Amino acid sequence: MKKLATFAFAAVLVALAGTAAAPTNTVTLAVRNMTCPVCPITVKKALNRVPGVSRTDVSYERKEAVVTYDDAKTNVDALIKATTNAGYPSTVK
Repeated sequence: MKKLATFAFAAVLVALAGTAAAPTNTVTLAVRNMTCPVCPITVKKALNRVPGVSRTDVSYERKEAVVTYDDAKTNVDALIKATTNAGYPSTVK
């Protein structure tokens, strides 16, 4: 029974080691052309469609988007392209 418990504990450790968190970055984008309080919805949807994006916070008042993403899956250029293609050009703030 002791060997079974030791084996189970080792299996849990191996499983946890395989689920290490992916490297993430956060970037703040200055988003132009947001002319109304509804515009951030479109910007947020465009950013969330980019593979690797895990969190977005878009502010109409500050004209910016704070994006957390997995840098192994995407990059800042892809985020800028997504907002630009949605009609809201952006730059790194």
